[in-house]
Amino acid sequence: MVKHKAENRGPEVAESKPKQSIRQAGLFQLAVGIIFIILINVIGAYIFTRFDLTAEKRFTLSEPTRKMLKNLDDVVFIQVYLDGEFPAGFKRLRKETKEMLDQFRAYTNNLEYEFINPSESEDPTERNAVYQRLVERGLNPTDLQVKTNDGSSQQIIFPGAIATYREKEIPIELLISQMGVSPEEVLNNSIQNLEFNLANTIRRLTVLNKPKIAFIEGHGELSLLRVADITRALQDYYQVERIRISGQLNSLTEREETDDGQIVVRNKFNTLIIAKPDSAFSEKDKFIIDQFIMRGGNVLWLVDPVYASMDSIQNNSSTVGIINDLNLDDQFFQYGVRLNTNLVMDLNALPIPIQTGDMGGTPQYSFYPWFFFPLITPTIDHPIVKNLNAVKTEFISSIDTVKAPGIKKTILLTSSEFSRTVNTPALISLDILMNEPDKRLYKQQFIPVALLLEGKFKSLYNGRVPPEILERQEIGFVGEGRGSRQIVIADGDVIKNSVRNTGDRPVPYPLGYDIYTQQTFGNKALILNAVNYLAEEDGLISIRSRELKLRLLDRTKVTKERIRWQLLNTVLPVVLIMLLGLFMFIYRKRKYT
Repeated sequence: MVKHKAENRGPEVAESKPKQSIRQAGLFQLAVGIIFIILINVIGAYIFTRFDLTAEKRFTLSEPTRKMLKNLDDVVFIQVYLDGEFPAGFKRLRKETKEMLDQFRAYTNNLEYEFINPSESEDPTERNAVYQRLVERGLNPTDLQVKTNDGSSQQIIFPGAIATYREKEIPIELLISQMGVSPEEVLNNSIQNLEFNLANTIRRLTVLNKPKIAFIEGHGELSLLRVADITRALQDYYQVERIRISGQLNSLTEREETDDGQIVVRNKFNTLIIAKPDSAFSEKDKFIIDQFIMRGGNVLWLVDPVYASMDSIQNNSSTVGIINDLNLDDQFFQYGVRLNTNLVMDLNALPIPIQTGDMGGTPQYSFYPWFFFPLITPTIDHPIVKNLNAVKTEFISSIDTVKAPGIKKTILLTSSEFSRTVNTPALISLDILMNEPDKRLYKQQFIPVALLLEGKFKSLYNGRVPPEILERQEIGFVGEGRGSRQIVIADGDVIKNSVRNTGDRPVPYPLGYDIYTQQTFGNKALILNAVNYLAEEDGLISIRSRELKLRLLDRTKVTKERIRWQLLNTVLPVVLIMLLGLFMFIYRKRKYT
């Protein structure tokens, strides 16, 4: 009897053992999983890494940005005024800005931010006072037409931020407007530029040792008043001086004696700006600039090959454009560029006011495109001009490249596809505004007007300098450059700001602002980018080359196939889940029956 009972318990004991082993294996796997997670977190606390699986590396900061963030020695505080109820596009800009700031914070503990709603107050007086303070601090408002259930309403937003570091603060425009660009593209370009915009602002706040740049004087260049706005903007990045060469060998260089008695000649400045000269350069001044370039110096040339002025047309209905002889042709040719003595006419041009009548003693004006003032819309994929607004020009000329071994040439700006050139002496008459232009004459496309040169330039004075000068240590003649950059723009007015005469002293307008159309063009951004690139800060400016794809829906297709896609996105997932559940039910029933 006892034996029979023992035989009956055998299967129960055998069945309990597998259950116990399964339970133990599960507990072991759980323990291993917990230990693995803890280990990963401990390692992550000491070794920082991120994985970006997006096609365009959307969540990967550039090396210059990461390096700058890691070197922050104090807190940068950013107040972003993009909080509240916005249209979908601005919500996306807010989301992308927050994600970018979070990426910045992943590389530094010295970055803090907050999002603020400037329209939070219900009191109109208090709300307007907040708006006024933001305008005074440098932020520009945007007036939106927002659709509501009752129709539409006006909404003022400030798509910008203010960054503060120690005692300094700088406004940041997060929405970068561009003329002739759809709102979707403006939004996408603004998002593409977020890293550059924020990193550039932090750099401006934290930089201590600013490179030195200089405006050249002495050849009829633009006065300080005419470049006042760009000078102020450049002072955020550089020490800016004005230098008159006047044949002085030490005007651009400094000499240092080494321990062994040798004299070393070095450049005082990183970059020179030569803005709209109107008189010839002496050979001695050319030699000094040439040697500055040979020693690694960079130059931004803004030169008018043709002299023409609107002042002459104000008194008479016409004038003549003549050659502006600056004695620089051989120097440009040596470096790989030729400025042509012609004027570019373009159907895509800045409008100017023309008196068309008189009513009760009050002149009546109408605006007509002035073909001698082309509006240059950058189309080249280069960091200097990428995503720039249209650039305003006045009497600009064309540029050709010439053979220069070892020099890389990049065209930065061109005319539109409906343009032409007229050679000097060029008749400039307002009469062309009275008739429709003959489009058959404007068949030249994309005429180059600005050029970037990079490489080791050869001196214009090779073989032309007497031996007694070559042997003088204080001169330190260099026949071939060490590597530098030059940008040549065939219009000096690109860097010139207008001036408003009010009260006791004239006040400069912002660079690129047109007093007649009241539009601001991309001239200031162009010059800032150009000088940044010349000053070899292309690590930061190269961020502008980053491209994020704008994946927009086809509005026409959405309208036509709306019901189909709604069903596809709502009904199909439910049907698939039901089919999967039915399949699993049948499968389990057959397996375990």
